[in-house]
Amino acid sequence: MLKTALLNPDLNELLGRIRHTNTVVIADRGFPYWPMIETIDIALVDDQPSVFDVLKALLPTFTVGGAWMAEEFFSNNSQATQQALRDILGDTPLHTEPHDPFKTRVPQAIGLIRTGGTAPYSNIILESA
Repeated sequence: MLKTALLNPDLNELLGRIRHTNTVVIADRGFPYWPMIETIDIALVDDQPSVFDVLKALLPTFTVGGAWMAEEFFSNNSQATQQALRDILGDTPLHTEPHDPFKTRVPQAIGLIRTGGTAPYSNIILESA
């Protein structure tokens, strides 16, 4: 649920429509396009903004009950990158599963935010509390 406004009006409007247990995807630059899902593309150049940048911006304005990621994130990224994710999420429960089953969750999302992120498998699905 929305707590405060973001500067980006499209993101603010998208988050304002998300209700209890609805989901939103924050995706990296290479994530497939899903024509049935509203996509807000804020990618500028590589890693600007990154998935983590967007996650950090959304968490203060959005009550997250849980998050999902591909388990491959942990085998394809440095310990520092993995720790950065843990630091951002704090106590938010993080569920992992193989990348292909992870992608089957995407069509149920209210929207998808495409970033310039380049960290492998850094796509994350957030569920509203």
